[in-house]
Amino acid sequence: VQLQASGGGLVQAGGSLRLSCAASGRTFSIGGMGWFRQAPGKEREFVTTVSWGGSSSYYADSVKGRFTISRDSAKYTVYLQMNSLKPEDTAVYYCAAHSYNGDRIAADDFTYWGQGTQVTVSS
Repeated sequence: VQLQASGGGLVQAGGSLRLSCAASGRTFSIGGMGWFRQAPGKEREFVTTVSWGGSSSYYADSVKGRFTISRDSAKYTVYLQMNSLKPEDTAVYYCAAHSYNGDRIAADDFTYWGQGTQVTVSS
């Protein structure tokens, strides 16, 4: 499975961005997809995930109410709508996919990773 993320950029605090991640290859093996992020000098952290078989999604507390994950199953694409962005949201955002049934939030459970896209929020 190959993942191609896009949509990052520079935005002012309070603004919005939409990230996309398209999967290709052995997409039939995907059980769910998600987003992680890594800020400079910090560890990679979970942002959100959505299952492929169902419709459940989970969010990190830091983004609840501001970020929304959605999926287009036919296109094997997930989207991350980010609203009310804050400077602390600045990070490289990575999309990832796992092959489990059900939801996963631990990075170690995700087998496939995209290349990352930079999101910078200015104050």
